[in-house]
Amino acid sequence: MQSSARLRSSTLDRSLQKTKGDANLSTFALLFSEMVQYSQNRVDNINDLQNRLADFGKHVGIRVLDLFFYRAGKDKREVRLTPMLVFIQKVFWKFLFNREADNLEQHAQEVNVYYLIERECLVNKFISVPNDKGNLNCASFVAGIVESVLCSSGFTCKVLAHQGTRGTTYVINFDKTVMERESRFDSK
Repeated sequence: MQSSARLRSSTLDRSLQKTKGDANLSTFALLFSEMVQYSQNRVDNINDLQNRLADFGKHVGIRVLDLFFYRAGKDKREVRLTPMLVFIQKVFWKFLFNREADNLEQHAQEVNVYYLIERECLVNKFISVPNDKGNLNCASFVAGIVESVLCSSGFTCKVLAHQGTRGTTYVINFDKTVMERESRFDSK
């Protein structure tokens, strides 16, 4: 009688501190696939679908960043641009995907444009793109995560995902106010 009265703990009752194996990869694949299908049924074209995935990513990014800082026990965030981008490439990417992003580059002529490069994007692994949606890039979801992390940290920007021969490239285009703030930091 007592065993049937035992209450099961829900996900909401668990601690936010790190648990072993936070998310099963197949569970993530199923949920992400359903999210793409849900979005696909509610849009008219591929650009709208990618924008919708980016919006989902923005909601996720803010929450994951807060969870990261809570678990890490840190209460300070980067205020300089380059250290923030390196933090995303190395530490935050490892927190999300269990590995670092492959490369971080700055555009040769435009100082406000950076590229975060990932050879094998996890979210594109689980989606088979039909022929009529040939240029769909589901990495827009991850681009939304990166954009929300940067914007919520005070680095206003727009992030787009592009698929190319080097893998997935996240083009980060910072607002000129961010670059002006950086130049003021440099002049001190």
